[in-house]
Amino acid sequence: MRLSKFYFNIAYCLLLWLLMVGCEQLPESLKQRPNVVFILVDDLGMVDLGATGSRYYETPNIDKLAKEGMMFTQGYAASRVCSPSRASIMTGKFTARHGITDWIGAASGTAWRSHNRHDKLLPAEYVHSLPANDVTIAEAMRKEGYKTFFAGKWHLGSEGSYPEDHGFEINKGGWDKGSPMGGYFSPWDNPVLPNKVEGENLSMRLGVETADFIKQHKDSTFFAFLSFYAVHGPIQTTQEKWNKYRDKAESLGIGENGYKMERVLPIRQEQDNPIYAGLVESMDDAVGVVLQALKDSGLEDKTIVIFTSDNGGVASGDSFSTSNLPLRGGKGYQWEGGIREPYFIKVPWLKNGGSKSDFPVIGTDFYPTILDLANIDALTEQHIDGISLKPILEGKKMDVVRPLFWHYPHYGNQGGNPSSIIREENWKLIHYWEDGSEELYNLTTDVGEQSNVIAQYPEIAKGLSKKLHGWLKEVGANMPSKDTEYNADLAQKRHDRIVNESWPALEAQRLKFLAKDFRPNDDWWGSKVTQD
Repeated sequence: MRLSKFYFNIAYCLLLWLLMVGCEQLPESLKQRPNVVFILVDDLGMVDLGATGSRYYETPNIDKLAKEGMMFTQGYAASRVCSPSRASIMTGKFTARHGITDWIGAASGTAWRSHNRHDKLLPAEYVHSLPANDVTIAEAMRKEGYKTFFAGKWHLGSEGSYPEDHGFEINKGGWDKGSPMGGYFSPWDNPVLPNKVEGENLSMRLGVETADFIKQHKDSTFFAFLSFYAVHGPIQTTQEKWNKYRDKAESLGIGENGYKMERVLPIRQEQDNPIYAGLVESMDDAVGVVLQALKDSGLEDKTIVIFTSDNGGVASGDSFSTSNLPLRGGKGYQWEGGIREPYFIKVPWLKNGGSKSDFPVIGTDFYPTILDLANIDALTEQHIDGISLKPILEGKKMDVVRPLFWHYPHYGNQGGNPSSIIREENWKLIHYWEDGSEELYNLTTDVGEQSNVIAQYPEIAKGLSKKLHGWLKEVGANMPSKDTEYNADLAQKRHDRIVNESWPALEAQRLKFLAKDFRPNDDWWGSKVTQD
């Protein structure tokens, strides 16, 4: 009995000692729960930053953030378009599971015929607002005492399904629209973001709103979600920024041609659009304001900062803004250019600045990662399609092999096809719903997806296809249907017009934007009002 008590006392003392040592090693930032700032950019491509390889765009603030945290080189959005990807960040679920598989407002079923595209399929129906029965990341954080703030693009439902209906106490600018109605310079048309100063830049306004929130709540614990409307079209910039990037394009060498023909639409091959470059830089300026607010408030070492995009850069359709090379495709496409994104996580006390991870990660991983880093219990029945990346951020090896799934049973206006995707380890299989054909790529040797190796590896393709279809059935994924009014002759005529008329027009527009006498209008989209 005395011996047992002796050993008990030793064990007790050892435990106290370990706890004391552990507490001494804990950084100040962990003695209370950390703040979280989540920065989501709309339509930003994987190589639209200096930190990820662009020689043309200048993003010093985001580049600095990337160097101070960990860069996930194989980071993915959960969808090739915005609303589904955003819903996956909020819920921790893949798109086929939560049901928002297209951008909210897109036509589906027979309504698709109104576009006169003459496609083979009628796009699937989809959920039109963030499901109320899901516990969003904002609701989870708020329940734990976090002040929750949202600024910018929402696009996850109409009134009744706004940010404040899904856990955010403060909403600055989030409503049902997915683009900057009225443009990037005040006066804009946004009922939850009043106009203050004529000519004010929208990205900067959202950055300032976020910075003000940080300063006002520096003595509390907060979860701030900055969701830029930039760099979504319509692309606009100031004359000063256009001048800068027009001259830079000339110094780098302006190529005679800027596009090539993809399967459906021409696709941009050059990063030389000075309007888009200025829009990117304005967004980066706003990020700088937010990061400076953290520093000025003494919160830089106590705040997790996350940066990513909701889908690939717009290389076709919309504003034909950027090139995602060496990745194939862009927003709306099934290839890597449509879904691979900048994906940075800065956790100051982990001291992993400048590190990189090539472990494949996706938008659904943010939810469990944030909870884990904030020492909040996981909600495993909610963020079912995500995993915590905390071990990787701590420098540990992640011995998890898991499939990633994408489901897009729709046509977009960028040229992508209705398809579903599975990625497991280095292999990526795409299943096309028009004809049941499939493509297989080894992303280690062919990140540009130029060589479909399905004929060389039929067993790998068969196994991945079986997993993909099994998963889609398991989650009850909605599917497209054949259009009985499909007309191959009309479809061919449309394709011929794109090749013979649209493609040359895009080349002419590209050179117009780079011409020394380019002038969009007298006040440069309203930006000159406050500068004259």
